Order: sequence, then structure tokens, then C-alpha cells
Amino acid sequence: MTGFASRRVVGILGGMGPEATVLLQQRVLATVAARDDSDHLPLLIDMNPQIPSRIAHLIDQTGEDPGPTLAAMAQRLEAAGATALGMPCNTAHHYASAVTKAVTIPLLNMIDLSVAKAACHLRPGQHIGFLASPAVQSAGVFDGALRQAGLQPLWPEDGDRMLSAIREIKAKGPTARARQILIDAAHELTTKGAAILFVACSEFSLIARDLPEDFPTLDTVDVLADAIHDHTLSQEVNP
Repeated sequence: MTGFASRRVVGILGGMGPEATVLLQQRVLATVAARDDSDHLPLLIDMNPQIPSRIAHLIDQTGEDPGPTLAAMAQRLEAAGATALGMPCNTAHHYASAVTKAVTIPLLNMIDLSVAKAACHLRPGQHIGFLASPAVQSAGVFDGALRQAGLQPLWPEDGDRMLSAIREIKAKGPTARARQILIDAAHELTTKGAAILFVACSEFSLIARDLPEDFPTLDTVDVLADAIHDHTLSQEVNP
């Protein structure tokens, strides 16, 4: 991997789902004002759609633990030259400790980074509305970061409807029905008092820009893309 010897490069634990991983690449591209190919940021991507289902493990409680597979991917990326890791799946951050324990390089944790960014603009006690999988809620993926920031979560009442939209996007791509479910949930959460909406499912990130502009939103995939940009350009790696 001599081409990466003089600069940092982030390794992506991808495939959750494949379109979300491609979307992250697009968002990383958008962080650079490039005039030529060489201006863009290098990435190492392990695109593994066979990672065990997070929903099957956390919600159905019938599936295999994804942690060991994610840990093995992280080790491969580190061995290939990655100087940090990124994981464009909010639910998969439930297994972040399995990843970080397996390697010596940091995980750019988009859960912590997103809450920290929101906290800069919110007062303690304000509410964040989550456009996310019910697995994110049941696993408490954001709970620790929210407690530390003094912020409160709001979740859509109908988690099953949110999950059906996610499954539809995975199977059919962005559909009118999935877009409507997202818009309905955004209306519900802002009506309940959410000061900002987190697009906290990478499937929803594929359609989040279809939300009306009057909804204040923060997309965790955008936060991760910015973190990848900052890490890659922060300093050169010592040879």
C-alpha cells in the first residue's frame, strides 16, 4: 500500500447496506473542491453485504452477532494501511466496542460526533428527534452520548412503520412510500418538540434530502464524511 505511505487514509466497514456505503463515498467526494482526481481523498473500503443482520440480532433476537465479523473487517483494513475507521451504519455502532478492541487505530464514531455537533447548537434538556431504525432505540445506541450532552431523545410512535420503510429501501431502493413515512415521522417529531431531527439510519440518508426544507436536520452520514475529510487532511503519516 505504498500509495498511502505519506498520508492518512480511512478504512470503511461497508455493506450495511451497499447503497449507504456508496452514498458515504459521494458525501466524502463533496467535501473536496477538486480540480483533478489527485485532489480527492483516498479510502479503503471493505464492502461486505454478508455482515450478519443487525436487525435480526437486536430486534428479532434470532440472528448471529455481527461483532466478530466487524472486528475481522477492521483488522483487515488496519493491515491494509488504514489510519482510522468509519462505519456508515448507525445501528452497527452498538458493536463499536468489538471494532475498537480488535485494532489499534481509532473509529470515527459518528454517533458521538453527531451528538457533539448538535450539542454546540442546542441547550441542555432540548430534544433531538430520531429518524432511525427501532433497533437504534432498543439497543440504546445514542443513549450514552445524549446523557453526556444533557440532551433528550424523541422517537416516532410507530417503530414498525419506520422499520418497514428501511426494509423497503433495502429491497427496492428509495420509494414514494418510504419517503412519505419519513416525512410523516419528521412532522410527528417536530410537533412533539424536537429542536433538530437526526437522520440516523443510512437508508434514510438516501432520501433525507427529500424532506421539506423547514425541518432542521442533521444527517449522521454527513457528519462522518466531514470527520473522514478532517482526519485524512489533519497531518501526514510519518514514514
